[in-house]
Amino acid sequence: MSADTPAEAGPGSPSNGPGPRGSGPRGAAPRGANPAVDGAKLVRERRLNNAKKNWALFRSDVPALIGAVVLLFFVVIAVAAPLIAPATMLDVTKQLDVPRYAPPSLDHPLGTDDLGREMWVRILWGARVSILVGVAATVMSMVIGTIMGLAAGHFTGLFGGIIMRLIDFFIVLPSLLLAIVLSSVLERGVFTIVVAIGLTSWASTARIVRSQTLSVESRLYIERARILGAGHRHILFRHLLPAVMPLVLANTTLTVGGAIIAESTLSFLGLGDTSKESWGTILKNSMDVSAATSGYWWYVLTPGIAILLVVLAFTMVGRAFEAIINPALRSR
Repeated sequence: MSADTPAEAGPGSPSNGPGPRGSGPRGAAPRGANPAVDGAKLVRERRLNNAKKNWALFRSDVPALIGAVVLLFFVVIAVAAPLIAPATMLDVTKQLDVPRYAPPSLDHPLGTDDLGREMWVRILWGARVSILVGVAATVMSMVIGTIMGLAAGHFTGLFGGIIMRLIDFFIVLPSLLLAIVLSSVLERGVFTIVVAIGLTSWASTARIVRSQTLSVESRLYIERARILGAGHRHILFRHLLPAVMPLVLANTTLTVGGAIIAESTLSFLGLGDTSKESWGTILKNSMDVSAATSGYWWYVLTPGIAILLVVLAFTMVGRAFEAIINPALRSR
């Protein structure tokens, strides 16, 4: 090989020959090109930033923080009730030495009932059933209402019309009356109350979800998904459901309070499980012994205040969530 002949490039060595304008060595990224972007990482960062922003908005709402603290208190005492007050404290055969209708004092912080049981013990154990029924019935109501609302807003024609008429029927039907009928027909128990409340209180949620679904359906990305061949299942579960879920979650916290009141009402009417302690059952017992007219005010006031505090706490937290989702409500 002569000295004037250029040396041959070895295997794996970069070529020294001229290349296309603006290109570097073979295998290298073009000059000025951006590095690959991790889309999943960007989504996680955006969600984290949104969560931090929403938490900051929630912390700035003093009533919501107070409501959250009250809810946390009642949830903790409901879970820890067997540790704080053993079930034997509800056994009337072991409370023979305790005075009946004892007013609130240092020995009896919230007074005693007609059988000598401590009211604070009954409130602790009643919180387990009342909060459980309220949350479970609300979850059942939200699931039914979300499914029916999505279907009513997405489908058109005869099928959509039938769903709307069904929603209208449950809206005009008195939910408490239907819950009373179901509780009377079915076997009494906590599960029966959950089913009765859940099956009668979903229509308002369906209306809200339908309105939001109709708003989302008019957006361009839904039309683009249809043009690209997306079916009903893809549109419902990949586009519409994530869009309405924040509104459903905010409405859930507002609905729990109504479910707790409904449970207390059914128990007060004697349609609950008498073997389980609940705040409604305590109110019914106080009515049976005419506690209000006999001067035993703590027998009526204690469960009433407990119901009021929990319902008010759920309402304040729900209003805060609603304001976070809908910024137009923050200035009101």
